[in-house]
Amino acid sequence: MSNSIARLPTPVNEPIKSYAPGSPEKAELKQRLASMMGERIDIPLIIGGDEVRTGQTMEAVCPHDHGHVLATIHQAGAGEVDQAVASSLEAWKQWSEMDWEARAAVFLKAADLLAGPWRATINAATMLNQSKTVFQSEIDAACELADFWRFNAHYMEQIYRAQPASVSGLWDRLEYRALEGFVFAVTPFNFTSIAGNLPTAPAMMGNVALWKPASTSVLSGYYLMRLLEEAGLPAGVINFLPGRGSQVGNPAIANSALAGIHFTGSTAVFQGMWRQVGESIANYSSYPRIVGETGGKDFVFAHPSADTEALVIALLRGAFEYQGQKCSAASRAYIPSSLWAGVRDELVDRVKSLAMGSPLDFRNFMCAVIDEASFDNTLSYVEHARTTPGFEILTGGQGDKSTGYFVEPTVVVSEDPRSKLMREEIFAPLLTIHVYQDAELEAALELCDTGSDYGLTGAIFAQDRGAIEQMSRALRHAAGNFYINDKPTGAVVGQQPFGGSRASGTNDKAGSAANLMRWTSQRTIKETFVPPKSYDYPHMGEE
Repeated sequence: MSNSIARLPTPVNEPIKSYAPGSPEKAELKQRLASMMGERIDIPLIIGGDEVRTGQTMEAVCPHDHGHVLATIHQAGAGEVDQAVASSLEAWKQWSEMDWEARAAVFLKAADLLAGPWRATINAATMLNQSKTVFQSEIDAACELADFWRFNAHYMEQIYRAQPASVSGLWDRLEYRALEGFVFAVTPFNFTSIAGNLPTAPAMMGNVALWKPASTSVLSGYYLMRLLEEAGLPAGVINFLPGRGSQVGNPAIANSALAGIHFTGSTAVFQGMWRQVGESIANYSSYPRIVGETGGKDFVFAHPSADTEALVIALLRGAFEYQGQKCSAASRAYIPSSLWAGVRDELVDRVKSLAMGSPLDFRNFMCAVIDEASFDNTLSYVEHARTTPGFEILTGGQGDKSTGYFVEPTVVVSEDPRSKLMREEIFAPLLTIHVYQDAELEAALELCDTGSDYGLTGAIFAQDRGAIEQMSRALRHAAGNFYINDKPTGAVVGQQPFGGSRASGTNDKAGSAANLMRWTSQRTIKETFVPPKSYDYPHMGEE
């Protein structure tokens, strides 16, 4: 046993590689992409460190080339969930008692493996199975996940160092314990970094996890599991369970050992899970911690003093990077009438210039939406705009799913600030704009604040400082991540902790100590050095 008090390396954000022509990282990644395109791997469940093949399979495909199969994926059912729970609880006995420095070392090593020898593999898997451009994959799958692992270890150290005061004769201290049971981590398709963070943040704090990856992004999740094994994560601490949501989720949530849920996904699914927990509350050994991020209807609000060039670029990048499939993507915008003509023309011209196609061609700005359901859903909103009075489609509005699920970047103007396209999350390359009269700024701010059920991200654009202050106050509760003269996407671990409230989730701020605090259970310890030996008090000496 070491008697030292360890200090972890100071975390620094992982530098983003450029993948410029002739760069070594581009050559390495191109080679890994080619090798993955030439193979079809078999992805098992991983339970207690063992590969489990159920024979109930699905395929991992390229969204931009959906006839190309990357992998055959085995799916878990109730029996495998029970097996994984048993494995997790067995691993909990040692992992929850392990020195925190040893747990930190696993994830610090994982970060260095990801930033180094695993970088091309994780990026390639994300590009192919999730249809991300090289830049979108690099900032997500490589840099952000490495940041999560490094900064979370730093936050863990900060939490453990926080101790109460003690008075003379006493020693008061806090012990930070793992939750009793397992954490059910349900991860989304759109960010490999989130998929990696949701099971590992609780694990870093001594917990064990069942990880159910999104069915449309299993390939990158599988490689992350292999990376974690190489980093020294003990078997059973995280069990990897691809499968249908109900087939994995229902038995996991029904299990009495459920200690928490770490979720990113749709509002409807999260509410359903919370409802299941509520209905089963008397069956659990402890009250489960529920942490969730559930999307948004994120806004850009421009003041008449806004820099129109910066505004247009923010709208374009915020709405159409990764095909608008970000929880933080700009989905609705409020533009003053005095700026509208210039913004409209410049935005349409730039959107029309965006190159869309396969991520294998590094010249593309956009790729395909994730699957056919997303494709069909997106075009249903476009059709609603096309056939409903009060909408104007400025550009885009077409799609082609013959080879890949490609939807043109689309800009729609809505006369009604509370229309379907202004209120509902679409998760697609579709930006809806409402033009307001300059003199009605306060009313427009009220429309922005109350125009959606969500409260995740939002951005304001203004040069007038007084206007910035006015808009910031009016929209204080409209976004958990608020941007001034910047697009509403691109939160960086260690710089902008991420999360929102209202219908956007529990706002437990991924990438901060606040999130890690949800995965620990404190024990207060009071030690009296010289305890009293008489029960009476001084006031009892006379009547």
